[in-house]
Amino acid sequence: MHIFLILVILSNIYLQITPASEGAKELVEKNSKKTSQELTQETILKDYSIAVNLQIISNGAKTKTDVYPFEKVFLESGYKEVNKALQESKYYFQREIALPTQVPPVNFTHNFGRISHSFGKENDVFEITYINENLGHNHYQIRVKPVKYKVEFSEEKINQRIKLSDGNEAIYSTKLPLDLLAFEKDGLQYILLVDKKISKTVTINVLVDIANSIK
Repeated sequence: MHIFLILVILSNIYLQITPASEGAKELVEKNSKKTSQELTQETILKDYSIAVNLQIISNGAKTKTDVYPFEKVFLESGYKEVNKALQESKYYFQREIALPTQVPPVNFTHNFGRISHSFGKENDVFEITYINENLGHNHYQIRVKPVKYKVEFSEEKINQRIKLSDGNEAIYSTKLPLDLLAFEKDGLQYILLVDKKISKTVTINVLVDIANSIK
C-alpha cells in the first residue's frame, strides 16, 4: 500500500548523493570516518524499516484500545504536525520558509512534517509528506533546503525547463522513481515529489501552479 514511501527512499538516495559542491563533500569527509556508501546504506535501512512497519500496520487489524498505529509510526520516525515542524525548521535554518498555498487535486488523509538531519548540513532538509492511508498512490512530498546545499540535476535527468511567475527557472523530471519539480526561491531550493501513478492528475502544469502559489 505504501509503495510511495519506498519510492521516496529511492529518490532521497539520489538527492542525498548529489551534493551541490565539492565543499559539501569535504565537509562530510572531515566530520566522519564513515564512507558515503555506509551513510547511504544507513539511510536505506532506516527509511525502509519505516516503510515495512507501515505496510504491516496498515494490513493489520485495529482495536478500540490501540493507539492509532498509522500516525504512531510516523511520529516515532520524527514526523510531527506540519506547523510545529515548520517553526523548528525556520529556527534551524535561521530564515523564513514560505510554503505553497495550493496542494495537488487528490485526496489525502494525513500530512506530517519534519526537519530531517541526515549526515552533514548538505543533507539537512525540511520535509512535508501528504499521504492517503487507504490509497497507496495518493502521496506527495515537499522538500526544502538552503540553496547553498541544493541538489544538482544532470541534464539527462531533466525533461523540461519552465519559467515560473517570479522569473525563476524550474526543472521537471520524470526520470527518477518519483516525478519532481525543482526550483529556487528566496535562497531556498524546493523539490516537489509526486507518485507516478497520479501523474495524469498531478501534471507538470499542476506542479507549476503549486510552485507559483508560494509568495
